[in-house]
Amino acid sequence: VDIAWQNQDGVTYDEKLGAVLASSDMPDVVVIPSWNMGGKIPSAIISKFADLGPYLSGDAVKKYPNLAAIPTEAWQYSIFGGKLRGLPQPSPSVTGIVPFYRKDVFDKEGWELPRTADDFLAFAKDITRPRAKVWACDDLKWTAFNIFGVLSGSEKPLGWNQADGKLVYRVETPEYLEALEWTRKLYAAGVVHPDAKAANQGTAADRFTSGQVLIYNNNISDWWGKMAEQSTQNPDFRIAGMDIFGHDGGDPQLWAGSPAGIFAFVNKKASKAVVEDVLAAANVTAAPYGTKEYMLTNYGVEGTHYTVKDGMPVKNDKGNQEVVNAYVMLASPAPTIAHPDFPQIAKEQVEWQQRMGAFTRKSAFWGMQITEPARYTNLSNDFEQLEDDIVRGRKKIGDMQQAVSDWKKQGGDKLRDWYQKLLDDNGSAQ
Repeated sequence: VDIAWQNQDGVTYDEKLGAVLASSDMPDVVVIPSWNMGGKIPSAIISKFADLGPYLSGDAVKKYPNLAAIPTEAWQYSIFGGKLRGLPQPSPSVTGIVPFYRKDVFDKEGWELPRTADDFLAFAKDITRPRAKVWACDDLKWTAFNIFGVLSGSEKPLGWNQADGKLVYRVETPEYLEALEWTRKLYAAGVVHPDAKAANQGTAADRFTSGQVLIYNNNISDWWGKMAEQSTQNPDFRIAGMDIFGHDGGDPQLWAGSPAGIFAFVNKKASKAVVEDVLAAANVTAAPYGTKEYMLTNYGVEGTHYTVKDGMPVKNDKGNQEVVNAYVMLASPAPTIAHPDFPQIAKEQVEWQQRMGAFTRKSAFWGMQITEPARYTNLSNDFEQLEDDIVRGRKKIGDMQQAVSDWKKQGGDKLRDWYQKLLDDNGSAQ
């Protein structure tokens, strides 16, 4: 099967997605992450993409044993509008957002990691040196939400939960405002890199590897990704993950992420032959760790992209440049962490997940793929931009309180009733 990727910038992906879905010349397969499923995207998924159920139900799935081995929860989460439309990329339930820090610099300076929100702010002020072009951190809004125990925001069902016998949405909680206020303080104190404030200049990861930023947050995959990238360029480079702490120094309250985070959808107009080709390819990309297929998609061709040393595959420069496994976007196996070239990194990642997992619990709607009624689809769309404006000092906390009040009047309270009925009918995931 020939697969021609049309790679896009993840930062602006949601802006292009609507146009792609509205096109009469939509690709055979479209990848949509759950965090890009706002507005009218869920209804477009239901109307534009094929039902894969007939190809994968019952004995039919025997043609695709690797797809059959994908965890049940991930398949359940791939049902949109009552039909199996998505090919999932399964996710661990532990948060995937890690506050990374430059361990090589921290070790050299003898710095200890802060354990409260106030200590972090004081520490960030101490280590920021603008004249030397060094700032403590990049934008840490995502980590702030975890520090303050805010419900997940990237997927709407996970933003709802029961509190004191009533359903609440994340933006209504005091923790949400506290997280925004703390992030705002970081910006106001000048400890965040100025390019992060501009929000459209460079990337946090590049500022981190260049030494201009000492702490940033990103997906856990960056732990190995940045280590592999820098191993030849800067042998002293060392990345590590900071444990998430409760804002007051106590245990954090973390919320489980969905059983799948990214999906591939097949065009409804695709022929049976094309659908079967896509599923055959997905069966290869979903091959579990240790298989030949896994080695090909993750490491490339032996002798060209990697060599085997002491029984371990090690990528060369060509491998690091050319083999970034985009095929996981088509379908992937149950999540594993294994980096034979950097076994210590794999160990640290797993141990971090185990420690954070001890503080992770499911919200009421965990694992439910919910499509909200069309009249509510754009209700929460402006919150993310307002969050960014508030933490950067362009808006005030009062603006968010007003926006929440407006949200309730414009349909938030009615949406609450809709979710309550869903809960009454289906029960809680907790």
